[in-house]
Amino acid sequence: MRSFIGRRRLLQYAAAGLSLAAASSVVRAQTAVQPRPKQAPPDEYAVSSAVSIDVNARPIASFDTRDRSRLRFGALEFRSGLILTSRFRGFGGLSGLRLDAKGERFIAISDKGGWFTGRIVYKGREMTGLDDVEAAPMLGPDGKPITARGWFDTEALALDGSLVYVAIERVNQILRFDFAKGFTRAPGELVQLPPGARKLPFNKGIEALVIVPKGQPMAGTLIAISERGLDARGNIAAFVIGGKTPGLFSVRRSEDFDVSDAVLLPSGDLLLLERKFSWLGGIGIRIRRIPLASIAPGAVVDGPSIFSADLGNEVDNMECIDAHVTPEGETVLTLVSDDNFSLIQRNLLLQFTLVE
Repeated sequence: MRSFIGRRRLLQYAAAGLSLAAASSVVRAQTAVQPRPKQAPPDEYAVSSAVSIDVNARPIASFDTRDRSRLRFGALEFRSGLILTSRFRGFGGLSGLRLDAKGERFIAISDKGGWFTGRIVYKGREMTGLDDVEAAPMLGPDGKPITARGWFDTEALALDGSLVYVAIERVNQILRFDFAKGFTRAPGELVQLPPGARKLPFNKGIEALVIVPKGQPMAGTLIAISERGLDARGNIAAFVIGGKTPGLFSVRRSEDFDVSDAVLLPSGDLLLLERKFSWLGGIGIRIRRIPLASIAPGAVVDGPSIFSADLGNEVDNMECIDAHVTPEGETVLTLVSDDNFSLIQRNLLLQFTLVE
């Protein structure tokens, strides 16, 4: 008798959002004994040149698949959601997103070393689609696509005016781009990192980047948090880079959650997006709220969970979080998932109101 397995069941067999293709590439990377070639082979999903693309959007009517009338989830209230698809082969793998102050224009990165820029279209308070979307390759210090040197897994994104910071997980590097000098055509420059950051475990490196803005005690500081680089006590390694008090701190790890992104609220609190996977429990997502004032070299920071979700909700491999404030004063959180270019995963764009 032939049986059919649904998408949610398949997700329960995909560890931490990795597709079978992605998982096999990890195995090859870990077991290969040959030196890396000077010119890395092309990736079928890498963006090779700047190009305008069309992105289709299908609305998500309800976040809770078990109770479609439910709107409140912890401290968050569901506003709207979209499932994003495109005929452009390189669209997907979204692992970082930052919005303008209006929550409209965006800069996003693919974990295949590509930029995506464009605009979220709204009807009232609900998202209806994306427009003006352009894909472009991320350029290294030599002006060539970073994928040419085997750099990919671009996993974290932070903005500081025209400066854009991107963390590359597997090689444990951070690039700084000045978008005032060519927008997505600007070459990246390597940021000097503390020794501990360069020694993070393979595929568990920096997953979240946040720049502390003006007006905050740590203004100008870059905060970098690893996915699961653990310290001696089993907590998640994180770094304060630049500023007056650089150094290493830790985020208390609990319930097997790993870090996937972070955003700093105007109030000064850090929201930490986390995810976990187990063969029995499937995928779990949560957001923790951590006071920025608690972050300092040597500190172990922690905070309460304000939101949680599982496969009974419209979630996937959630990797991006950002925040903006509406003219009405509402704080809106935007979450995005990374489909890993897998047929059983989705690119989700979700928005919630943060209920203080």
